[in-house]
This record gives sequence, structure tokens and C-alpha cells, in this order.
Amino acid sequence: MEVKLFVREDCPGCPAAREACEGIANLSVYDLSDMRGIAEASLLGVASAPSVVVVDSSGREVAGWRGITPDPSDLRAILAN
Repeated sequence: MEVKLFVREDCPGCPAAREACEGIANLSVYDLSDMRGIAEASLLGVASAPSVVVVDSSGREVAGWRGITPDPSDLRAILAN
């Protein structure tokens, strides 16, 4: 599984989202201020920061938090399954 974290520099909730994802080995961070981040966000229906999306090896969404920070224990429980 891969965790995709969507952030913006001016986002007040993004530091907490980064902290929630800290230590996750398969983490990709996308900045919603650049074209790469916007393109990936549009594929996953992400419209706001912070957002965290967990995808399986097929790229299918397993879990997602859009516009909010996930509870770290909830995120890790999903990754453990």
C-alpha cells in the first residue's frame, strides 16, 4: 500500500497531517501548489489540503481523509491490514 499526502505551504492543518504520516515507509507527498500535485489530486478526487489517501498496489483507494488529518492510529491500523 501507498500513502499519498496532499499539502499546501499555507495550509494551517498540514503540519498535523505531516506528523500523522511521519515514519510511513511508502509515503508520497504532493504539493497542491504545483502541477504534479494538482494532477495527482485530480485523479483521486482531492480538492483540499490536507488530504491523505491510501491506495493498494493496483492504485485503488483503500481509505481517504479529504480536508482533514487522519488519526495516526487509524491510519496505521489500515496499513497493518
